[in-house]
Amino acid sequence: MRPELLPLIYFALISLITAGVTCADKHRAKKGSFRISEGTLFVLALLGGALSEYITMRLIRHKTLHKRFMLGLPAIILLHLTALILLIIYH
Repeated sequence: MRPELLPLIYFALISLITAGVTCADKHRAKKGSFRISEGTLFVLALLGGALSEYITMRLIRHKTLHKRFMLGLPAIILLHLTALILLIIYH
């Protein structure tokens, strides 16, 4: 496997996992069962799933009234983009 593909594979996996966990939380909310913590959702976002989580939340209308998520996730996305740009510039 080509090492330069590893970051892309990681991003794809964390995005899929994050979208799946977000959908699972929505499903659990509908059923009234044990929920996935907001902390877990934010950790997944920080690990690289912020864009996936934001898009999924908008698509399934989950936590869209929570300012913590609707402001926090775009902030994490900007943080990730800034880190990526700095990595490209200084690599």
